Amino acid sequence: MAKHILNTTKLNNSYLVVLSAFMLCFSCKNETKAKVEAETPQRPNIVFIMSDDHAYQAISAYGHGLNNTPNIDRIANEGALFNRGFVTNSICAPSRAVMLTGKHSFVNGKVDNISPFNWDQDNFAKTLQKSGYQTALIGKIHMDGLPQGFDYSNVLPGQGQYYSPEFIENGVKKTIPGYVTNVTTDIALNWLENKREKDKPFLMLYHQKAPHRTWMPEEKYLTLFDDKTFDPPANFFDDYEGRPAAAAHEMGIYKDMDLVYDLKMLDKDGDIKTKYRGMFQKKYDRMNAEQKAAWDTYYDPIIADFKAKKLEGKELALWKYNRYMHDYLRTIQSVDDGVGEVLDYLKENGLEENTIVVYTSDQGFYLGEHGWFDKRFMYEESFRTPILVKYPKEIKAGTVVNGLVQNLDFAPTFLDYAGVDIPKDIQGESFRKLVNGEASEWRDAIYYTYYEFPGEHHVKRHYGVRTDRYKLIHFYYDIEQWELYDLEKDPSEMNNLYNDPAYADVKADMHKQLENMRTKYGDSDELNASHLERYLTAKHIKH
Repeated sequence: MAKHILNTTKLNNSYLVVLSAFMLCFSCKNETKAKVEAETPQRPNIVFIMSDDHAYQAISAYGHGLNNTPNIDRIANEGALFNRGFVTNSICAPSRAVMLTGKHSFVNGKVDNISPFNWDQDNFAKTLQKSGYQTALIGKIHMDGLPQGFDYSNVLPGQGQYYSPEFIENGVKKTIPGYVTNVTTDIALNWLENKREKDKPFLMLYHQKAPHRTWMPEEKYLTLFDDKTFDPPANFFDDYEGRPAAAAHEMGIYKDMDLVYDLKMLDKDGDIKTKYRGMFQKKYDRMNAEQKAAWDTYYDPIIADFKAKKLEGKELALWKYNRYMHDYLRTIQSVDDGVGEVLDYLKENGLEENTIVVYTSDQGFYLGEHGWFDKRFMYEESFRTPILVKYPKEIKAGTVVNGLVQNLDFAPTFLDYAGVDIPKDIQGESFRKLVNGEASEWRDAIYYTYYEFPGEHHVKRHYGVRTDRYKLIHFYYDIEQWELYDLEKDPSEMNNLYNDPAYADVKADMHKQLENMRTKYGDSDELNASHLERYLTAKHIKH
């Protein structure tokens, strides 16, 4: 019996030794795992905010003095402001396709607003989703089909509506009462709070309709800027001398801006008859009784005053300019409010430090420069777009970036930050090292294309190249016109220097730059011809 007890004791002691060794090993492994996790950088969340047609001139951080956007400015103040952000194709849907794919329009196939977008191709959201990110697309995307690459999508069909907007939530359409900017923000905040999986890094594309035409303000901002008269840009009455492609436009504030559709002169008597009156009537009819009452209280006196004054010529042009600017800037104020709500949510929920926040637009916009509204041209105001980025872990507050960055670069940049390999067929470049100050070199030229002609606003087909100082543009199809600009001496692009002998060497160098760009990205006259043929067929236009 004693012997049995002795053996059992030895066995128990041996068991304890083994167990202790196992626990020690397990503890070491846990400590090692914890150490590895602590040393492994946490993958950043990404909030990508895109508005529609938001001119950089209308963001106060850029210093033009037109309006005040304190919340958008927070991104620049706490991060970086890009002075030379550009698009590759200044029109809504193609710009978004470039942003998603990191490829030029002639590569991703979405060259204009007419052609379909192939959602089956790769985009950066798909890549992040496969790598473990939870992804959401909320607001305007302006491309048909169920978005791919997103665990959750709640998007506006087409251009969307300002009042009582329809949304398509994961393929199901519904009408939501309210003002579209606020509704979009509410959906974004709801996803962050209630639909997001808290243990995953996330990507949220939060896209606003505003300030897209027809610039219908939220009720609370109807009187904003009433105390302000805006002076037009110096070239508001541009005569387009030496620039026949610019002269052919149909986007002039004076001659093309519709009094009812654009400027809200929907008089009850029906005296103001315009081409698009009926289209605006439908937008007005989407409002509820309370919204209409607020709208009528504000606009009816303006309509009566306009009818009484019978303005013509220069006085009418300046009146239209100010009505346009007031409404355009008012819609931006609601966008800025939404940005503030999202930034506050990130801060209050401990997400600010590890979240990349980007604010941009799908392109720039004309605020009276050359007498225009809209976009499309390769001239600076629509070619250039605002880009503001904050990421406290890497980007120093107050950083200013002067490199030539394009919307082509968003996709590779996000993949870079996420630690995901950038596919070789992506044509953009990550600007991560540029914005954090590590890059010693950056591109010295950027490429642009525009295809949607014959079409709205009558902007001719063109492509071109821009360097730090010069810009070369080729207009083609039913016109053969070259334009060359010295942006240092002529930032407003009023003097076409293409045939100036003093710029012969510059012209020759810019032609080389252009051919290098076309070769690098794979563009050609043959591709242009094929895109043109498809476009004319889709529009039922005889070649």
